Amino acid sequence: MSQDLAAMRSPLSAVFLLHIAVEIPIAIQGLWSPAALPFLELNNTTLVMLKLYAALSLGSCVLALLCHSLAEFLPGKRAAAIGLTVYHCVASTILFQAPRFIPFSLGDLAESFKITPELVWGTIHGVLSLGFVFWWQSTVGLTAAVRKTQ
Repeated sequence: MSQDLAAMRSPLSAVFLLHIAVEIPIAIQGLWSPAALPFLELNNTTLVMLKLYAALSLGSCVLALLCHSLAEFLPGKRAAAIGLTVYHCVASTILFQAPRFIPFSLGDLAESFKITPELVWGTIHGVLSLGFVFWWQSTVGLTAAVRKTQ
């Protein structure tokens, strides 16, 4: 029976792949050519910090890719999910409170509702944070069941 439990995979593990989809564009662009990113007031200091962030983001993408296929009850996968939850929650909060730093508009209608690229990006991070929480909660029972069989 423990093998049956260990083989079970939650479809919500796709949240690890969604993390990659959100982070990999800025990770690649931030390492390849950070000055080409559409951010205001980039100077040498911010370019170095952006490259460091891109390196961390790329590392988190590798982590998510490796964790995606692991069994739901493994402590390493669960620890990675907690870390990614905290990251996305904090990133969402920072982006919601940030002044405009992306010089693009989503159109007059969006601007009339105060919908900016920063808010959209923050919302995406918030949804990912909730996705990791849902994954965690949906796999608690499986984790407890595997722990009982051992």
